[in-house]
Formats: sequence, structure tokens, C-alpha cells
Amino acid sequence: MSDRPRLRADVWLWRARFVKTRTEGTRLVSEGGVRVIRGGSSRALDKASAGLAVGDTLAFPHRGGLKLVRIEGVRRGPPAEARALYSDLEGDANADIEGLA
Repeated sequence: MSDRPRLRADVWLWRARFVKTRTEGTRLVSEGGVRVIRGGSSRALDKASAGLAVGDTLAFPHRGGLKLVRIEGVRRGPPAEARALYSDLEGDANADIEGLA
């Protein structure tokens, strides 16, 4: 087991301000809309309680498109700090999106 701190998927989506409430995060995950890429393999999350860690990559629907981000932090802070919780991978030629289709 990894020593990286883990955080529930619904909580992380809320802390990063991709959803307004944890309930919305839970719904997004339970509807099959969130995929995690870890260690070169991709899988759909089926539970909002699935653990996410720094270094994981997430793909999920956001504002009519597909959002691809790498988790950089887990701490909740003011809105200005929420942007530091992830790196946006859209358009990144090095982003590992194999297996998302």
C-alpha cells in the first residue's frame, strides 16, 4: 500500500471546486463520469469513497467537455488556493490518456 495520503473522490472534486457540493461530487462519480489513471492503467470509479492521491490523473465531464487533470494537492483552502490542487492537462502532449475511450 502506498504511503501517499488519500482522499475520497467526491471530497477532492469539491475541494478543487469542480462541483459546488459533495453531493454533486458523489453523483458525478456514481453516474460513472469519473476515471482515474494511476500507474499507467485507467479505470472508472464506481464509488465516491474511492481514494485519490497526489499524482493520480482524473478525467471527468465538466462544462460540456472532458476535463483532464493531475492531482497536485488535497488540502481545502480559499478559492485562490483551490487551483493549486491540480494541473490542467488539456492539450498536454505528455498526458497519459490511453484507455479513456
